[in-house]
Amino acid sequence: MRLALQVGLAVVVFGFLVLTVISQWSEIQREGVHFHVLWLIPALIILVFYYVLAAFGWDLVLRSLGYRIGFGRAQVAWGQPLLARYVPGSVLYVLGRVLLSEKAGVPRRISLASIVYEQAISATSAIVVAAYFIIKHPDLQGDTWRWGVLLLIPLAVLVLHPKVFGRLSKKLLGAFGRDPLPVVMGLRDVIALIVYYSLIWIVVAFGIYSVARSVTYIPYEDILLVGSAQAIGYFAALVTLVAPAGLGVRDAAFAWAVKAALPGRSFAVGSLISIAVRGVMTVGELIYVALVTAMGRREGWAIHTGILHPSREEAEASTEETAAHAPEIL
Repeated sequence: MRLALQVGLAVVVFGFLVLTVISQWSEIQREGVHFHVLWLIPALIILVFYYVLAAFGWDLVLRSLGYRIGFGRAQVAWGQPLLARYVPGSVLYVLGRVLLSEKAGVPRRISLASIVYEQAISATSAIVVAAYFIIKHPDLQGDTWRWGVLLLIPLAVLVLHPKVFGRLSKKLLGAFGRDPLPVVMGLRDVIALIVYYSLIWIVVAFGIYSVARSVTYIPYEDILLVGSAQAIGYFAALVTLVAPAGLGVRDAAFAWAVKAALPGRSFAVGSLISIAVRGVMTVGELIYVALVTAMGRREGWAIHTGILHPSREEAEASTEETAAHAPEIL
């Protein structure tokens, strides 16, 4: 039932965007929509590069926790299971990263801790970028309360402080009968990684802007506004946790936010851009996953047949190991 609800909600929300585009096509045409395919070339290059930077960010998290697996192995461990995010619950995605990291010598508990830190730091950087969007939003220029969003940034950093995060994680894991995290990140590393992930959003901004320019004209000075609109979508998907890979929720939030950068403030055009962004990012994911999978197999780092189609020997070994260590993994 939960699986059906998650998939159903994603389909409904994304379908709503498609229906908006269809029903408001006359408005979209009046807004001067055009399709310039050449803009998709830099968009794909930039978005594939974004995945490389994101994987390197996780590699930096691992280094902060005392483990170095190398740039190439980090790309494979982070990237090969990437498409498993679309499986509701993301359990398969997390399990794939844990198993690939273990092959590189990282204990499972450290891998899980790194993923928790990665998500928390990504969310904090999204808050930083989303704050820019709210402060610069044309419709909010007369409201002084918009500056209050900046208070969320030190609050998020406080939660990630080693003493605070260590106590919170200990209580949370203790409630499930689990041991506390074996190591926590230092505050200097946390702040450095928040800055790094915030800079990644600037790279994303250029990629998303290129996709948007393939659909309609947006002034160059609004590049950061378009990029921060994507951060709004990311944060909405992270908060709701109801759709696989944020499908639908993230797209709808981005469509609402990106209209602030459009001359006509049209939600229908924003929906069209959102659909285009989802399509291009999916193609970028496929390209990136294909590249890191090929690299992993060449170097002998990857899971040879993937998690979805193991050989009989791999399946039997995996079943026995999972049965023995399931409580430890969770």
